[in-house]
Amino acid sequence: MTLISSRALPRLAGPLLALACLTGGSAVAQGNYPTHAISLVVPFSAGGPTDVVARSLGAAMAKTLGQSIIIENRTGAGGTLAAMHVARAAPDGYTFLIHHNGMATAPALYRKPPFNPLTDFSYVGQVADVPMTLLGRKDLPPGNMAEFIQYARANGNKINLANAGLGAVSQLCGMLLQESLGVQFTTVPYAGTAPALTALLGGQVDVLCDQTTQTIPHIKGQRVKLYGVTTLDRIKALPDAPTLQEGGLKGFEVKVWHGVYAPKGTPPEVIAKFNEALRAALKDPAFTQKMAELGAEIVPEAKQTPEGLRTWLQSEVDKWGPIIRKAGVYAD
Repeated sequence: MTLISSRALPRLAGPLLALACLTGGSAVAQGNYPTHAISLVVPFSAGGPTDVVARSLGAAMAKTLGQSIIIENRTGAGGTLAAMHVARAAPDGYTFLIHHNGMATAPALYRKPPFNPLTDFSYVGQVADVPMTLLGRKDLPPGNMAEFIQYARANGNKINLANAGLGAVSQLCGMLLQESLGVQFTTVPYAGTAPALTALLGGQVDVLCDQTTQTIPHIKGQRVKLYGVTTLDRIKALPDAPTLQEGGLKGFEVKVWHGVYAPKGTPPEVIAKFNEALRAALKDPAFTQKMAELGAEIVPEAKQTPEGLRTWLQSEVDKWGPIIRKAGVYAD
C-alpha cells in the first residue's frame, strides 16, 4: 500500500476534489438524475397563458422523470428577470426556463440587452405554438379582412391598437401588422393581456392581436369581431376563421412559441434526459388535450430537439430585430 505524506495532501486536495465532482456529477447525470424536485421558471404571472402551458407540461414531464417539477413564477421586465435568473443558476439540471418569443426579441428591445439568448443558455427543445387572432371591437365597421385593410389605410392613426406591453407578442403582432399595411396606428399599451382584452371588449380601443388561449371564448360568444388568425394555415380550434394571408396580407405569420432552456454548461447527459421527458410529455394524452383546448398545437418532432430550438430561435432573432429597430421601440 502506498502512503501519502500529510504535506502532499493540500497539494492533492484541489485535483482530488475536481475529480470527485466530475465523476460524481457524471454519475448523477447518467444514472441517478434527478434525485429531487426540479424548478421550471416562468417569466409571467400564475394563470397566464405561458404559466398554463408550463404547469401542464411540468405535470406530464414528471411522469418520465420520477420527480416533481415545481413552477416558479418570476415576473418583471418583459420576462428578462426570469431569463437572467436561469442564466446565472447552477448548471446542475435542477433549474430550467420556459419562455416564449421574448427570448428572441430581447436583444433588439433593450438598449443594453441583459442576456444573449444565443450564447447564455443550453437548449432543451420547443413545446407548442399558440396562434394569434386579429380582433376588432364588436361595432368596428369593417366586416372582413379585405375591408379592414381598406379601412386601416384610410384611417391610419385614428385607429387605436391595444397591446399587452413592451415585449408582448401582441405588441410584435401589431408592429408587423402596421408594417404589412404600411400605416401607423395609435398604439395603446396595457399592463398585460387581460386589461388589453377588457379594453377591446369595452370599446375603449379598436383593434388587438391576442392569442387563442384568451380569445376563443369571446370569438365564439360574438363579443368581438374576428378578422383572421395569424398562422399561414387555418387552425383546428377555429376552422372557419380565415388566415390574414387569405385576407390579403401575404406571408403574415405570428404565433406564440414556447421553448425550454437550461443554464449554459448544463451536462449533455442531463439535457438529453430532460429532452427525453419533454418529448414524452408532448405525446401525453392529457397534455395534448389541454393544448388542443387552448388552441395550441404541438410542434413537429424536429423542433422538439435542442438543435431545433436553437435554429428556430436564431431565425426569430433575425426576423424581429429589424422590425423592432425600424419601429424605434426600446426599453432601458
